[in-house]
Amino acid sequence: MKKPAEAALAPLGERRDEVLEVLADLRDRGVEIVTLGQYLQPTRDHLPVERYYAPEEFADFRAYALGLGFPRVEAGPLVRSSYHAEKQAASLQC
Repeated sequence: MKKPAEAALAPLGERRDEVLEVLADLRDRGVEIVTLGQYLQPTRDHLPVERYYAPEEFADFRAYALGLGFPRVEAGPLVRSSYHAEKQAASLQC
C-alpha cells in the first residue's frame, strides 16, 4: 500500500496540543510533506474563524514537525497546499 506523500492542515481553532497530535499521527503514517496554514472564512456562509494563530506559532509547528522527521514542512498563516508544491515534490524524488 502506497503511503500518503502530503497532508495539509488548516487549523479551525484546534488547541496547540491537538495540532501537534495530528502532526505526530501523520508522520506515523508515513506522510513526508506537510503544509500548515490558517483557515480563513471565505464568505459568511462558511465556518467562522475561531482562532488566529500568530506567525510565531506556525514557526513552532514547523520546528515540531521537522523534529518528528518530516523531510518537508511549510507553515505560516497564508500557506496553502500548493505552496512550493513543485519544489517540495521534486526534492523528495532526488
